[in-house]
Amino acid sequence: MKLYFSPGACSLSPHIVALEAGLDLQLEKVDIRKKTTANGGDFFAVNPKGYVPAIELPNGEVLTEGPAIVQYIADQRPDSKLVPPAGTLERYRVQEMLGYINSEIHKSYSPLFSDLTLAEVRKEKETLLAKRYALLEARLAGKDYLFGEQFTVADAYLFTVTRWAGHVKLDLSAFPNLEAFQARVAARPAVQAAMKAEGIAK
Repeated sequence: MKLYFSPGACSLSPHIVALEAGLDLQLEKVDIRKKTTANGGDFFAVNPKGYVPAIELPNGEVLTEGPAIVQYIADQRPDSKLVPPAGTLERYRVQEMLGYINSEIHKSYSPLFSDLTLAEVRKEKETLLAKRYALLEARLAGKDYLFGEQFTVADAYLFTVTRWAGHVKLDLSAFPNLEAFQARVAARPAVQAAMKAEGIAK
């Protein structure tokens, strides 16, 4: 499989999941601004949506959208328990969490990366993120990960997008459980390996 990625972007999530699952992964870096791949190719020819992640499957098909990709990867190694079995309520709970992170957290960060975003819009998004994180702060109380002791694809996604807080100067000090979660996930060997491969390890 080949993962099209941009260092530290949301594509870090499937990168982490693949390493957690012990799968071989070929990496192709993408210049998101120029929409070109590392070998000079047109990224739109890979993913007409123009953003990462995208993953080329063994049969040559390309799968896009992070929540779908991480579930596909995890399903290649069911013994990894990165996602519960299909058809179980536990699986739907993980999908529910992926949806929440995707729509309520991931997308709320986007305007914070732009210098063109108006101050009032920035404040609105920061307030919204605080409300969204408050729910996760409560959920993480007394837990290592979102679903207890088992690391899942949802944890990889939450870790990835929450890393952006430092880049946009979003203060998360009011969420000690979340900060402890971030440190816990960052210490996992697969996470360290993924960040090192992307050149973003501290």
